[in-house]
Amino acid sequence: MNTLLQALPLWAALLPLGLYLIGLGSVHLRRRPFMVSGAWDGTLLGASLLGMVIVGPLALVQPAAGRSLWSWPMLLVVFALFVALCLLVSRPRVVVYNITVEQLRPLVAEIVSSLDPAARWAGETAAMPTRGLQVHIDGNGSMRSVNVVAVGERTSLEAWSEFCRRLRQSVGRLRVRSSPWGLPFALAGAAVVAGATWAAAATLLQREDGPPGRLVPAATPSVGPPRDERGRPSAALPRGRALPAVRSPVSATTQGAFDAGPRRSVGA
Repeated sequence: MNTLLQALPLWAALLPLGLYLIGLGSVHLRRRPFMVSGAWDGTLLGASLLGMVIVGPLALVQPAAGRSLWSWPMLLVVFALFVALCLLVSRPRVVVYNITVEQLRPLVAEIVSSLDPAARWAGETAAMPTRGLQVHIDGNGSMRSVNVVAVGERTSLEAWSEFCRRLRQSVGRLRVRSSPWGLPFALAGAAVVAGATWAAAATLLQREDGPPGRLVPAATPSVGPPRDERGRPSAALPRGRALPAVRSPVSATTQGAFDAGPRRSVGA
């Protein structure tokens, strides 16, 4: 496992992030809002960044942890505990994507009045004293995402669960227009996934062709006994018989030049 994580390529680290962006883009392109709990939203975000954390901060810290078999698993556990700690210290909340505060506030007001007729509003915060629950609407208008957070020192988990159930039903019946952020998120995710796929294919092809720059040693000529003009080993010749002299072929032009040279020198 240590070897696998140490050799984790960049394309494998970018793939979860690309899939997360594609999912986020598809949510914003829907005609209905999408509601998810804060715990699941944080978990999915942490999972999408896990690959980048492995090739980034954890890779820098790993040499200090030593080369033990449990070094990488312990670092992953520390990261998981950090994500879990962030989720535990955060207040209970739900995230509604592809909706604005103006569209969500009437739904929340209807649910609050049905849960507690004595509910009171102060800005974007609704207090339900008889149910022991206070909710605050925190919206990001430019990104078309709204957080509904449970505030207050003491929050009734039963009242919060009932509120989330009714809000999910109301959000599922609402129809809205697609968010303008859907297409950029989807294109960015597709680009990241395409780049990761191309890098993975290039890596596989490089492994099949062998490492670059590897020189193949040339074949060493075999050394054997001398052979005659017919290719027979010289040892096969009868004893006392010498090998015939083999003259290297000389072209007629070269031979004529050799013959004419001395004659010209003599005539001079």
